[in-house]
Amino acid sequence: MATTAFDENVIEQIKEKSALFQALSSEVSKVIVGQRDIITFIEIAILCEGHILLEGVPGVAKTTMIKAVNQALGLDFARLQFTPDLLPADLIGTLIYNPKKQEFETKKGPIFANLVLADEINRAPAKVQAALLEAMQEQQVTIGSETYKLDKPFLVFATQNPIEQEGTYRLPEAQVDRFLFKLLVGYPTKEQEQEIIHRTIDLAVIMKVVTKKDIFASQKLIEKIYVDDKIKSYIVDLVFATRSPELYELKKLVPFLLYGVSPRATLALHRAAKAHAFLKHRHFVIPDDVKAVAPAVLRHRMLLTYEAEAEDIEADSLIQDILATVPSP
Repeated sequence: MATTAFDENVIEQIKEKSALFQALSSEVSKVIVGQRDIITFIEIAILCEGHILLEGVPGVAKTTMIKAVNQALGLDFARLQFTPDLLPADLIGTLIYNPKKQEFETKKGPIFANLVLADEINRAPAKVQAALLEAMQEQQVTIGSETYKLDKPFLVFATQNPIEQEGTYRLPEAQVDRFLFKLLVGYPTKEQEQEIIHRTIDLAVIMKVVTKKDIFASQKLIEKIYVDDKIKSYIVDLVFATRSPELYELKKLVPFLLYGVSPRATLALHRAAKAHAFLKHRHFVIPDDVKAVAPAVLRHRMLLTYEAEAEDIEADSLIQDILATVPSP
């Protein structure tokens, strides 16, 4: 699958930089018990400069995990608790009149950080979501008549609670599509729960192991990772199977799929698969890289029918059917 004339220097750099992200996992694991897959996906999002939506019941360490990751990165961090009375100005900032200078001055909001934790994102009203959408997609915000670019890297890690729906708002589909991944944070195992009892949550024990410079260098290396045309065709087939399942011997999925995923999902699969290969110390993508990231990329972008909801069929089961049926290279 790999090219024969690949730059040996790049291969060495990939091994060197990917080792740093292994160290990041180790540091986060000093505080977080289990959740290795979630940590890996967070690393992929950082490498792709993509946003994440973490869904899980209260108390499964979603917020602590993000704080632990940031401690190992040392990025500018801001946490914002989303509530129904939140205003766009609370997120992006506002203009304040200075009577001495007799002019308005810009007071920047918490969005001007490298990593923004949007806690319980589905509790904020539409205007706040619209302000966040501009930041997520354009990496800029507008305050008054001025537009301000956000510093790179800019990452939004949002959390939401799937079981408590009182006082929540459904996220607009356009915004959900901007999240690179939707990650489902589950309960720990019995053994992990016992370990949690003995473990002290102290973020101070986490060392900074990855710098901004390392992140930017790794992102450039990911652009150089080789993707064979057969892998690209496989990615496109997976995407088209969500739109026209009957063309891929998946006629049984037709009653459950209202809309397939957007072209943004194609780009996300391609980019995330390269980052997954990078973390595996490889300079080329294999089908297993695509399969590994597919559920997290596709699950929030597939719109299911009422029939699927009535029969309690979830997007993940449809994705597994697609991965099992669409032939891989």
